[in-house]
Amino acid sequence: MFSLENITTSIHLWLNETFNPTIALLSEFLLVGLCAITLFAMLGLILVFMERKVSAYMQIRLGPNRVGPKGIFQTLADTLKLVLKEGLTPDGADKFLFNLAPFVVMIAAMLILAPIAFAKNFQIWDINIGVLYVSAVSSISVIGILMAGWSSNNKYSLLGAMRSGAQIVSYELSAGFAIISIVVLTGSLQISEIIASQQNGWWVFKGHIPVLISFVIFLVAVTAETNRAPFDLAEAESELTAGFHTEYSGMKFALFFLAEYINIFIACAIGATLFLGGWMPFHIGNWEAFNHIMDFIPSSLWFFGKTFFLIFVMMWFRWTFPRLRVDQLLNLEWKYLLPISMFNLLLITLTAIMGWHF
Repeated sequence: MFSLENITTSIHLWLNETFNPTIALLSEFLLVGLCAITLFAMLGLILVFMERKVSAYMQIRLGPNRVGPKGIFQTLADTLKLVLKEGLTPDGADKFLFNLAPFVVMIAAMLILAPIAFAKNFQIWDINIGVLYVSAVSSISVIGILMAGWSSNNKYSLLGAMRSGAQIVSYELSAGFAIISIVVLTGSLQISEIIASQQNGWWVFKGHIPVLISFVIFLVAVTAETNRAPFDLAEAESELTAGFHTEYSGMKFALFFLAEYINIFIACAIGATLFLGGWMPFHIGNWEAFNHIMDFIPSSLWFFGKTFFLIFVMMWFRWTFPRLRVDQLLNLEWKYLLPISMFNLLLITLTAIMGWHF
């Protein structure tokens, strides 16, 4: 059966048999970096194409259909256009921070990949504080956005950056409470242990209504954190031209554009891991025959299937709801989501102490 674990084990053994331990380790670091960059590039192409096709389907139209069969090479053509465009820097901009900002956003996204388990025994770093690590590193991206807005010397960029800062800091609280609810139930911050705790059922099913509420709050909060519509006030075209990346062009703009879709993937991957079992197959109690059939599906397919399902839900949000005003956006968090999250966490804590979950 196809297994990513077997591939990585074979590469590890071959490198250690062929080279000395130091060179083998450095080679593994290099391979991991190349794989991460390749994954980013592929996800950018796939998710942009998916976004266009999903929006077309929602609006009863075709979407990209000229470049390649069914328009599958449209994103490649757009990438080529961005690569060939000249990257301009405004005269009044802080050139160092202006050029650094896109890389800060991309580096933050790349760092978050480390503890994510893409398949059984297939993750870069199984750190024992994986959930805390993800929550901490994901906060760095807002620094890149604020840096881009301020250094551009453009009032629209600055407004977009300030909106984004307020939005991300606010919705991180609700997302954090949703994540803590799973930590309370599992008693661990380690990603592999959280996945293992769902062997007899995913938390969204066996955690009763409080976990379902946490799951919905998590989806809403990460949609806001990734600056996705209907929470895309940082890039509100009708008000701020393009928001914090108004002055960017060429590859620097492409990095911001790519980082948005990578962050969507990462947010959905974390949601799939915490609430939907990650790479764990769908098992039902003592149904041995059914569970055995589910085990035949490769763990990587389970992970990517769940993640892309959540990505589709986020895209569904975008093409269903109108954009909120800034005051509505912050009211939703501080007056509704945050109090509900705090009360819900108390219910989940009580559920964990009393052992009421399945």
